[in-house]
Amino acid sequence: MRKSPKTHGGRTEDSLTLLFHALGDATRRRLLSQLALGPEKVTDLARPFRMSLPAVSKHLRILERAGLVSRVVDGRVHRLTLTGEPLKQVEVWLDPFRSYWKQTLGALRDDLRKYPPKKD
Repeated sequence: MRKSPKTHGGRTEDSLTLLFHALGDATRRRLLSQLALGPEKVTDLARPFRMSLPAVSKHLRILERAGLVSRVVDGRVHRLTLTGEPLKQVEVWLDPFRSYWKQTLGALRDDLRKYPPKKD
């Protein structure tokens, strides 16, 4: 008998895996940064990369599967748009770790105040 996937913040563990996989690649993060400026045609998105159009398209399909981008097809023109909703789910997943970051950074701040770096 198969277990159902665990859920976190409304997303299943499987969708979180797809999301983190998509965000784990530098090329895909650059594509998302370009799309944060507004919708783009696939050919325009591919222009800055030193890879083939099919290779860029493969990255875009991974982003689509993770729900990070949406595509509108008009004839031969494919236009992609950033979909920010899944990024909110990453934030929900990361939220329990915030107290660790705050505590660790607070301790570092206190140490730096107590023992400031020596100037050469």
